[in-house]
Formats: sequence, structure tokens, C-alpha cells
Amino acid sequence: MTTTRVRRHPSTSSVTSKGQVTIPAHIRKFLGVRPHDKVTFLIRNGRVEVLPGQSIAAATAGMMKSDVPPMTPREENEIFERAMAEEADKPLP
Repeated sequence: MTTTRVRRHPSTSSVTSKGQVTIPAHIRKFLGVRPHDKVTFLIRNGRVEVLPGQSIAAATAGMMKSDVPPMTPREENEIFERAMAEEADKPLP
């Protein structure tokens, strides 16, 4: 069995005038990213995380939990139609 050694000390990279940075080789290897792959930046708990490329939906799934059940398309349509009717009933300025 082989284990991957992970450096515990921080790595530093400079930001270019275009806002680009080079991800150090050992971090690219750890993330499993290669040239032309995408990475995702996620702000969570006051920190920035760099994740291997994935959709924003996958990276943020579950962040906005709610106890309120989602509306059905019919309910959304009824609310929309009511709002449009109220807007149409307003007098012109």
C-alpha cells in the first residue's frame, strides 16, 4: 500500500496583472488536475477552497438548506400570474 505525502507548510504563488496564479505542482498532483483542466474556487467559512473542476451546482449543493418545501410549477405559475395582474392594475404615473 502506498500513501501520498502531503506537505503541511503553505506554498506561495504570485498573482499576475491578469489575476492569474500558478498552482504549485504538489497541489496540482494532490487535486489530480492536469493542464487545461478546470478548478473550482469556493468561499466557505471565511476561507477559499480550490477543488478539482466540477459544476458550481455540485460544489455548492446543500449550502442553502430550507425547511420550506419547494413550490410546484403550478404554484409558481399562479404566483407569477397574480403578480402580473397586480402590476397591470396599477395606474400609470
